Amino acid sequence: MVQAYTQETGQSGDAPQWTDSRFGRLRDRLRHSRGIWRRGLVLAAFAVLLALIMVFHADIPNRVGNLGSLLETFLPWLGVFLPLLLVLGLVRRSAIALLALVLPVTVWLNLFGGLMFSDKSGGDGDLTVVTHNVNADNSDPVTTAKDVAASGAQVVALEELTAKAVPTYAKALKSTYRYHAVQGTVGVWSKYPLSGTKPVDIKMGWTRALRTTVTAPGGEVAVYVAHLPSVRVKFNAGFTAGQRDASADALGEAIRDEPLDKVVLLGDLNGTMNDRSLAPVTSQMRSAQGAAGDGFGFSWPASFPMARIDQIMVRGVNPVSAWTLQQTGSDHLPVAASVTL
Repeated sequence: MVQAYTQETGQSGDAPQWTDSRFGRLRDRLRHSRGIWRRGLVLAAFAVLLALIMVFHADIPNRVGNLGSLLETFLPWLGVFLPLLLVLGLVRRSAIALLALVLPVTVWLNLFGGLMFSDKSGGDGDLTVVTHNVNADNSDPVTTAKDVAASGAQVVALEELTAKAVPTYAKALKSTYRYHAVQGTVGVWSKYPLSGTKPVDIKMGWTRALRTTVTAPGGEVAVYVAHLPSVRVKFNAGFTAGQRDASADALGEAIRDEPLDKVVLLGDLNGTMNDRSLAPVTSQMRSAQGAAGDGFGFSWPASFPMARIDQIMVRGVNPVSAWTLQQTGSDHLPVAASVTL
């Protein structure tokens, strides 16, 4: 191909320029290629930061507003940034932003891919249990009780019971559950005999936890029902979880001292399995949802679940399936699990 050579003459004294040449086209391609790698540096930096936060979330301190626990409560939701970064990277046509996105995607899948994309359910077990924070302001406790009983569970734990509502729940559940016990604001209903029921002191000044023995066909099971203190997010105080954390310590001690080998914990713990402050409990028990559930099993708030703060944990028994039930008149969803003894 013959290259065209043009030279502008005049007062400006411009240098000669090559036009319509292979060299010119190559130069333009190189400039375009460099632009792809130079654009989107901020997006790439954000992707790397997101990956680091997920990898080192346990090292984020709780000293200021319990920031670490707040992050860990909603840790799976960091995944919403991944498609956003993908779209922005494509719009910007940034190779480096898209390449950097591989890091947080890999970390998120490592942390939550097993929960999100695999159904670990293994069928029916020997004992099905349900726990439900029924909400003290529930306007229809009778229907809530019937909905829970319809789950077919042999053992049901209810939290946030009021003195006024307890007789209503007892009456509504009587035909399904022969045995029941209530301590303070928590109660347990069972198709199997209960014994050794007593309150558990979780350092609140009133009773929000109990321990009982369920004599099931597969053997005796120690059942704990607990409603740990609520947490709040306040502008001037951060994640106010101090009282919850102290109660978790006390509950962990009680479970550690439990003489029976088979233990099931049911309740609203106001925290997720990722929250380090629940370690006194979570370090010695397995999550039924984590071991045998389908998906995250978010339970709160019921209208748009964003976190699983209602927990079923076990020790000495094997969870084979876990799931959430349909919404009732509460702001929490009931959660259920089936275990083999």
